[in-house]
Amino acid sequence: MSNTPERTTEIAAIGALPDQLEALVNGLSALQLHTHFLANEWTVAQNVHHLADSHMNSFIRMKLTATEEHPTLKPYDQDVWAATADYDGSISDSLLIIRGLHARWVRLLESITDWGRSAFHPENGEMTLATMLRYYAAHGAGHLDQITRTLKNDQ
Repeated sequence: MSNTPERTTEIAAIGALPDQLEALVNGLSALQLHTHFLANEWTVAQNVHHLADSHMNSFIRMKLTATEEHPTLKPYDQDVWAATADYDGSISDSLLIIRGLHARWVRLLESITDWGRSAFHPENGEMTLATMLRYYAAHGAGHLDQITRTLKNDQ
């Protein structure tokens, strides 16, 4: 299975995320980064740190799926991770992680020729590389939207 126009668009979305994210968060104050402006949603900083964590996990999951026969993928509790001390710090390290990770991720994605390779996720069941790509392209866009909505409620 080669790259379809949809896959090309999804890979481009993953490649564009670091610039889009930095454009949203550069120059924000500590108050804007660490205040819960929307009930039951993460702060801007938590979103940035989560994107680094989540996308590191996804990169590893996709690489395992591309290189091993039907691996089992490890889940994690994102809300527990969001409550760890490293989420209270500066977002600059997470932005650096995201920039470097997404550059590597795009190179990996552009090299994939068998999008039907699959893995087992204990919470989500069978997942193919194509499904993971679709999910994580949308995941980044969803968090950009959440950050945008959060900042609109910065009163």
